[in-house]
Formats: sequence, structure tokens, C-alpha cells
Amino acid sequence: MNKIIECVPNFSEGRDPAVIRQITDAIEAVRGIQLLDVDPGESTNRTVVTFIGAPEPVAEAAFRAVRKAAELIDMSRHQGEHARFGATDVCPFVPVSGVTMEECADVARAVGRRIGDELGIPVFLYEHAASRPERRNLADVRAGEYEGLEKKLAKPDWQPDFGPAAFNRKSGATAVGAREFLIAYNINLNTTDRRYANEIAYELRERGRWKRSGNIKPFYYKGSVVNFAEGVYPDGNSDFVAASFEELANYYQESYGRDLHERYRRIGLDPANLAGSPVYKDGLFTHLKGIGWVVEDYGCAQVSLNLTNYKVTPPEAVLEAARELAQQRGMVVTGSEIVGVVPFAAMLGAGRHYLRRMQKSTGMPARDIVTTAVQAMGLTDVAEFDIDRKVIGMPASTGPLAGLDVGAFVDEVSRDTPAPGGGSIAALAGALGAALASMVANLSIGKGEFDERYGELCELAEKAQAAKDELVSAIDADTDAFNEVIAALRMAKDTPEQVAVRAEAIRAGYKSAARVPLRTAQLCRQVLDLCQAAAGIGNQAVMSDAGVGALMAHAGVQGAIHNVRINLPHTKDDEFIEAMRSTLGQLLGESKTICEAIQRQVEKSY
Repeated sequence: MNKIIECVPNFSEGRDPAVIRQITDAIEAVRGIQLLDVDPGESTNRTVVTFIGAPEPVAEAAFRAVRKAAELIDMSRHQGEHARFGATDVCPFVPVSGVTMEECADVARAVGRRIGDELGIPVFLYEHAASRPERRNLADVRAGEYEGLEKKLAKPDWQPDFGPAAFNRKSGATAVGAREFLIAYNINLNTTDRRYANEIAYELRERGRWKRSGNIKPFYYKGSVVNFAEGVYPDGNSDFVAASFEELANYYQESYGRDLHERYRRIGLDPANLAGSPVYKDGLFTHLKGIGWVVEDYGCAQVSLNLTNYKVTPPEAVLEAARELAQQRGMVVTGSEIVGVVPFAAMLGAGRHYLRRMQKSTGMPARDIVTTAVQAMGLTDVAEFDIDRKVIGMPASTGPLAGLDVGAFVDEVSRDTPAPGGGSIAALAGALGAALASMVANLSIGKGEFDERYGELCELAEKAQAAKDELVSAIDADTDAFNEVIAALRMAKDTPEQVAVRAEAIRAGYKSAARVPLRTAQLCRQVLDLCQAAAGIGNQAVMSDAGVGALMAHAGVQGAIHNVRINLPHTKDDEFIEAMRSTLGQLLGESKTICEAIQRQVEKSY
């Protein structure tokens, strides 16, 4: 598996396209880097850049970008809505594929050291790369922003991890870290009052807000702040009042299952000395940071949020809570905005959430589901949302073969070349079988007689879509595997050593060429189960489609197995061959039995 890291540096310049372009040019000059997104904001005067690649080129590109930003951006002149303390404000590294979080932390430390040593910029490590627990949270690291940086650097507790402990007036400081995928997500309101946006942000975010009493409805911020006093320790979320902090902490643990000591320490308050300090009310979500601001470019206030773990706190849940909070205060959420890029899994989850609310099928093609999410979340309210550019990891039929239209693909198969051949055709047959199984389920959803089986039908359609997508990818994978054999056959054979190396490469190539169609056969076998379930739905109008799907899947099993068997003798590995033949026999027997059962069931429906 290829190692891929994402880097998302934020630069304190969002108004000068020439400066932004020079920074991104420095990134793209590194071989092996793919620039995914450049998202400037005039009001925030900040640009979020996203690029990916293997660890080494990503580390080099990140350093070059920081160096170019230090050359071009003067922080002493910077003004903008977003919190910041450096020309390159933050530079996080995110594991995408084949890398661990610790590997990303190692990259962060190496890049941070170079920034400090070679550029003379103070560097603070944060999140999973943090050198100490109190520096893990970016908000704590950046507290005081650029204007308070000189005094901060003078404190013994805030010596930088790398670079001089001296104020760099032009470049400020840079936070370098390793973190999970962060979704920068803004919710748009039909107001230009920042207080109203903060009102919702404070209710949503994990940090929460000061507890207030009195005039708190509909706008909580208008109430009077509740403070701790000697012998008076109110709970932030209820009317309970304890006589000591320990009593309150026990109540908090029993009621909410969380540690109140840690809660107040994270806020920056000493649990042993809280008299006179404000009581905090919990926010609705964990792994969520937020604040309100006004974006003049859009003519509206936004609830600006960072989702630091979308698997725990998904964007659609936050959006629906914001919609409810806004309605209670006489406001309307007009839409939302994703800054930078977003994982496909997050958009898939959001799209399926809204499809379930509409009692529509969640087992549709990936692009259809993402499009539903874009529409339901209003992601085109203030800016364009290009699915291909904004969504990372989205399944797509973009291979050299799978990306062809039907006529061109058939022509390509017919030419005097060995690939694409039977293996690719078997994968296509299986993909069509899966598509028909999904179609049967989707055409049944929404019909009154099948309402009680909505969840079962959606699950069937989702499984069929997943099998379809993998089989579409296998159309190209089969050809790629055969190309490995061709490459081995073309290796030099002028010396005994070269002959031995070539022979081993040929055997390995044929093993790959056997394993790929085996996976195709296994997938097609799974599709037969899905077709049987589709036939079992009992929707007579599409029963024949379930039967055709089964025939296609069974053909896929048989065709893929032909391609496994033709490659086996060339592996010259008796143990490998015997194991494969046993597996193939079982696949063929099961597939034949299931396909014939489906055909009998279909024929009875006529």
C-alpha cells in the first residue's frame, strides 16, 4: 500500500493572489506532490492549502511553503477575522493511507526542526506531535495570537520546541502538528450580527460557554453570568448546586460520565481555586471547536467550526442542531460551507442521513449520495462546491478501461492485444449483476408494501453498490496484473543471475495475475447472494432483473476462474496451485447451486 500523507498549512494571506500563487508554486515544484485545494478568504485574510503525497515529498513541500510565506508575508501588517500568530499559522500532517499517526508526528517534528533551525521562526508542536500535554490543543498554543506572542515567548513555560525564543516580528510563530482529519465547516445565518453567530457556536462547541441565569431565552448571552463562590458550586447543565467542588465532580461523573477536574483544567481554570470564576455549561458536541464571525464577502454571519473527529461528531448532526438553535432564536440557517476538502466517508454519512430522513434508498451510486448531501447541507449557498475537487477518496470509474464509454470499451477488447481480456470482462459482468441487485432493492423502496423492510432493503442496496464499485475497479486491476507478467518477461536474461531474477519475477507476476481474478470470482460469488436476496423481496415487477443479475454474476465467477486457472501452471508453485484449485472448486459449486435456485424462483413468478 502506498504511503500517503495530507498536509493542510494555513497561511496568513487571503487577499493577494500573487502571494498565494508563489506559495502554491513552491509546493507544486516538489515532485510527487498533488495539490488538492487552495481556499483563500478575504475577510479572514487567510488561505488554507491542501496537498498530498508520500511522506518525504510532503515534508519537503511543507518546508518550502513555510519558507516562501516567511519571505512574502509581513505579520506586523496583518489584519483578519481568524485567530492567527504566524505567516504560516499552522502546518498539520494527516495520515491518509498506509501511514500511522506516529509517522506523521515524526514528519511534523522533522519539518518543525528545519523551520526553527533554518528560518529562525519559533515553532510549537501540537496535537499528536506535542512535546507536552498542555500544548496538545491548538487553541492553547495560539492563545494571545500574534499580538501577544512577544510576551508569551518570554515566559519559561512557553519556550518554543524549535527555533529561537525570540519574537520574529515579520513571521511570528508556526504551529506544526499531526492530527486526525479536520473538517473546517461553516454554517451560514440570515444575519450579520456576530453575537448571534457566537450564541449558536458556544452552544455547539465542546468548550461550551459560561452558565447564565435570568434573561436567557431566546438569547442565552443576555443572562447574568453564574460564578462559583465558597460553598456554592453550581452544575453548569442543571439546577443542582453542591457545597464543594468534589461533591459537584461526583455529581458530574454520575450524571454525564465525564471528569469535571479535567474539564476545568482544559479550560484553564484551577479546580482547587474556582471561587469567583464562571461556571461552565457543556457544549452539545465533543471534538468540536467553534466561534462566530461575520464574513463581509458573503454578507452574513457564520458559525465557524472545526470538526476534529467527524466519526464521533459528524457534520450533519452539527448542522441539524444549529438549525434547531437558530429557529429557537428567530433565525434561519441558509446553508453551509466546507473550507478545503472533506473525506468521502463524511459526505457518504451525511448523504445517507438525509436519504433515511426522506425514506429514500441509501444504496445509490456514490455520486448520487454525495450530491444529496451537498443539496441538503446547502453547500453551494455562498461558494461553489465541486465534488471532484472537494471530496477525497470518492469512488470513481476513472481507470483507463473503466473510464471508457461502452462502445470504446468493447472496441478495446476486440483489438489484437491480450489485455483487456476475459478477466476484465468477468469483472464487468459481476459489476452489472451487482448493479441489478441494487436496482431491484431501490425500485422496491418507497412502495407501501415494502415499508416495513426499509432498513433491510437499504442494507442490501448498500452492499450491492460496494460490490459493484470494487468490481468496476477490478476491470483495470486485471489488466494491471497481466502487465506485471509482461514486465517480467521483458527483463534482461544475459547472465545466470539475471535469468534467476527474471524467472522469480515471472512466477511472482503470474501469482498476482491469478490472485486478482480470484478476488473477482469471490466478489461475483457474493453478488449471487445479493441477487438471491433481491429475488426474495418478492417484487414481481423486477423479478426478472434479479434473475439476469444472477446470470451475470455466475458468468463472472466462471470467467474469473478461467483466468485464475490459465495462470496457475506458470507459478510453478505446487502448494499455491493446490490451495487455489480447492478454493476454485468450492466457488464454482456454490455459484452454480445458487444461480440455478434463483432461476427457478424467477421462472415461478411468470
